[in-house]
Amino acid sequence: MAENEVRLAYSGVILFVSKILSVGTGLVFSLMVTRSLIDPRLELGIYSNLNDTLGYFVLPATIIPFWTTRFTARNHAGAPKTGLTANLVLSAIFAAIYLLLLPAITSAFQIGEAYAILYIVVVFQILELFTLHGFEAILHAKQPQKIAYGFLIFEVCKVILGYALIVHQGLTGPAALLAAVTSIIIAYTLQFIFYLRLTAHELRGKVKWGYLKEWFKASPVNLYNIGGQRLAVFVLILLFIFEGEARGDFRAGQIIANIIVYSSFLAFALYPKLLSKTDPKDVSASLKLVLMFAIPMTVGAIVLSDSYVTIMRPEFGLAGPVLMILALNALCLSMLTVFGFIISGTEKVDEKAKIPFRKLVKTRLFLIYTLPYIKAGVLLPLTYFFLTTMTETTIGAATFVAAIILLTDIPLLFATYAIAKRCVDFRMPWKNIAKYVVASTIMGVVLFFIPQRARILYTLAVTLLGGAIYLLTLLATDGEARSLGKVIIQEALRMTKLSKR
Repeated sequence: MAENEVRLAYSGVILFVSKILSVGTGLVFSLMVTRSLIDPRLELGIYSNLNDTLGYFVLPATIIPFWTTRFTARNHAGAPKTGLTANLVLSAIFAAIYLLLLPAITSAFQIGEAYAILYIVVVFQILELFTLHGFEAILHAKQPQKIAYGFLIFEVCKVILGYALIVHQGLTGPAALLAAVTSIIIAYTLQFIFYLRLTAHELRGKVKWGYLKEWFKASPVNLYNIGGQRLAVFVLILLFIFEGEARGDFRAGQIIANIIVYSSFLAFALYPKLLSKTDPKDVSASLKLVLMFAIPMTVGAIVLSDSYVTIMRPEFGLAGPVLMILALNALCLSMLTVFGFIISGTEKVDEKAKIPFRKLVKTRLFLIYTLPYIKAGVLLPLTYFFLTTMTETTIGAATFVAAIILLTDIPLLFATYAIAKRCVDFRMPWKNIAKYVVASTIMGVVLFFIPQRARILYTLAVTLLGGAIYLLTLLATDGEARSLGKVIIQEALRMTKLSKR
């Protein structure tokens, strides 16, 4: 693997490692929450729906940051401060809108008084998420690996606070959910304080109102993109409305499957690099790195699916098939993210700090923003029809929703790949992929014959064994993997020495 490819990968590896470390903290936090619930399937469904609902009020949180990253990566002065200032203003506006609509929201979802407080307190997350997106847009452009440090601060603080508020206090049911939301709010606050220190020098410039004019002029395209994504996600709202407990089963599988999506962070540095220089070799290097981890993680999640969902709570023991399907979908999402980076990073319409709207809607960027609407057009009617006419069990409903999401994401993946190929004539690393598949298959066969047990430490040990089998097999057959490992270790040692000075 060439040196420039390793340097490209380094930021992604740092972020990916932080995400993998967060698997442990996230699992601990999830276990603290799920094991404190009185009616786990119902209450986890309510908790998940809370996050689904919140997502609609933070839709605009990424609009300004999208342009902030692009302008900052291209060294347009004042872009960082302008972007963060605009997002702070938007956060106050959408928090106010949420509070105004709150009575209608709780009434529509038939949320009882015991859980209504959750929907009130979560307004603070709206303010925080807008702020965090503003900071991360600045860091993504210049120091993408620093986002990893902030993420670890959030995860560690979340677990410490969760333990203090939930376990130590012995809270259960609605009180435990409120403590969980409170822990997340405080942890987010500590995270953006850390980001503020990192970006202080970037925020000394002046606010350039001319940038905002261009960004808001282009914002309908961003809203169009976000609207399509959230429209497709509405399928989970339908699942909660018609089969409340099924949303809990779906969430149990989703918690594990989301870990696979973390592999896409290995390509995190690809986007800002493509903004400054387009090189097909960078694309191939990122694809190899992402798939090197995404493929074995998918196989492991499928083989050990029953163990993973059961260790959360025995009540989720039937959700294994849901996790299997969501694991495959997570692999698709990881690839979609990389292809999205390629299309966004190679778009030059805003290169001169001007965004001509008419040209923007004719770009490939706008084309991929249209694909989620096509997906939603298939996904939502099918889901509604099934949930209203053919549902027999809650686990059947959760499994069907997972399956139809996967079936609609596969064509989306092929379409996005075709568009990305038109942006950069990159080569898919098929030889490397074949090696990853072979090593993952060997791992999966060994894990298949190991008995599954609903014990946390046992499942963790089996997971580590599977990872060791995969890595040893891959290192024995893939010279590039060995090269990458050596350079990453060298870089880590170098960073450690610098931090001690």
